[in-house]
Amino acid sequence: MALEIRRLFPGDDVLVMRAADEVFDEPVRPDRLSAYLAEPGHFMVVALADGIVVGQCAAVIHRHPDKVSELYIDEVGVAPAFQRQGIATRMLDAMFALGCEHGCEEAWVGTEPDNVAARALYESRKEPRGPAEGFVMYVYRL
Repeated sequence: MALEIRRLFPGDDVLVMRAADEVFDEPVRPDRLSAYLAEPGHFMVVALADGIVVGQCAAVIHRHPDKVSELYIDEVGVAPAFQRQGIATRMLDAMFALGCEHGCEEAWVGTEPDNVAARALYESRKEPRGPAEGFVMYVYRL
């Protein structure tokens, strides 16, 4: 099986419509995907196996007036049958490279404290500035 890590651009929407189960949390809506890919500073890379999306990583650049630009890794997902094969690692590395190309000096990602697999992945990449940080998140319905 040939695996390709590929950055998506506007117009690549149709690729994501052929995704393996559990790559995304919810079904992908074409209108949302199109808007996401068209937005400057929004990035998505996918892992393709025989034309099927088996992994995805999405990120957004956060620019600040008083801090360095950061790449926020928003989502990483790999179909269960393709996990533990280095796909998430390759997608993260591709996303870090995109962040560097676009002037980001830091990248950050969060996960649940009990998500052992995600934490192992994130702790294995690059050299973190320090140990994982604890934080409290609030979600508001708008």
